[in-house]
Amino acid sequence: MERRHTRKFVRTFFTTPTALEGEEDSAKMLNRAADLRGMEAPDVWVPDNEDATAPSMRDEGAQNIIDVLAENGDGFPGEVHPRVVWHRDSPTTRHQGFKHMLEIADPDNGAIDNLDGFVIPEVGGIDDWKKADEFFTIVEHEHGLEEGSLAMSVIIESGAAELAMRKLRDEMGKPDNNLERMFLLVDGEVDYTKDMRAITPTGGLPEWPELRHNTSRGASAAGCIAVDGPYDDIRDVDGYNERMTDNQAKGMLGIWSLTPGQVVEANTNPLPPATGSWLLDADGREVELTEDDGVFVYNGDRISLAEDGDEYTLSVGGDEQTLDEEELTDELLGLTSYVPSMDDIVDSMEEFEAARDAGTGAIAITRSATLEIDGVEVDIATDRMWDEATYQAAKTPITLFQDVYEHRPDQHDDLAELYSEDVVERAASVGN
Repeated sequence: MERRHTRKFVRTFFTTPTALEGEEDSAKMLNRAADLRGMEAPDVWVPDNEDATAPSMRDEGAQNIIDVLAENGDGFPGEVHPRVVWHRDSPTTRHQGFKHMLEIADPDNGAIDNLDGFVIPEVGGIDDWKKADEFFTIVEHEHGLEEGSLAMSVIIESGAAELAMRKLRDEMGKPDNNLERMFLLVDGEVDYTKDMRAITPTGGLPEWPELRHNTSRGASAAGCIAVDGPYDDIRDVDGYNERMTDNQAKGMLGIWSLTPGQVVEANTNPLPPATGSWLLDADGREVELTEDDGVFVYNGDRISLAEDGDEYTLSVGGDEQTLDEEELTDELLGLTSYVPSMDDIVDSMEEFEAARDAGTGAIAITRSATLEIDGVEVDIATDRMWDEATYQAAKTPITLFQDVYEHRPDQHDDLAELYSEDVVERAASVGN
């Protein structure tokens, strides 16, 4: 199947109301979003003419999208994919969304040069996806646009849509559709919860890890990009970052953002950290060790360590062991892990590339540190075997960085400030 979009990764999916009732300038939120730059600007901006905009304001919202994109869209650094109304069970709603698509994409209205596609909510089974695709094709034919030039993203908000992802790969590329236009698969956990008739004791949303896994798998199989739904506790920055970390382990590197602050978090979270860190499993709680002049120090009370001649007493929770130096080192190696920095990843990739080019298929890369617990210092070292499979797995965060670097030149200064010019230059070229 032909991949029609150039982005390999999307970190941020930022929605904005298209028209505000009772405001002198009903498009003021759109105008603010159009002016975002750097880390505050999302990879994908979604003027939201569905849930975020009152039904009575949606016609005005469609016109606002046209006006803002025609006047201010040239400078926006990300892609623009308005969300229009749609519903698997309502022909009237689908027709309204279709009319807005026709209007927004009309070259005579001046927005088309800054328009990348549309987001379709509330889809059902695969036949419903095909209906939406057919409307895209009609819009393109009506306005003389290249067939398939408008990207289509869908929001997974029903069990039917979740099951449809399993059929998408088989349908794409058939001569009776243009589903190669598919771009993003976005989870919409709120409506999904309603569709599933799920209940929790607090009334809160279930976390739906299965949905996020299925969406990531469906995106991988169909050549699309997976995006998680909104995290609506906008003050809970730690929770937002924890959600992203959990998603990334599933291969879902994008997330919905509701504020420019969340956009900044979501733009930076998937990138490798600027500095490496050692983590210690302190009786079931993972703790980041504090670096002090090259020594990594544990300052908590869940682990204690005492030295008596050639013996050491290590206490973890209620478990106490008497160990010699070698046994202590082995025990601490089992309790520690290392989070590599961008520089670390690039160093390891460059080292493996040099060895591979010299004819070596696998090498050991050593990581060492001095740990300090209760004033007692212990040297540890780990050896990790790098082969071609390890190298390819390590490339994912670098490929993400390179995709950002290519498509978001407005973030070059932010990246150089985060990592340094030298690291950015090396990360942009390694693996190519």
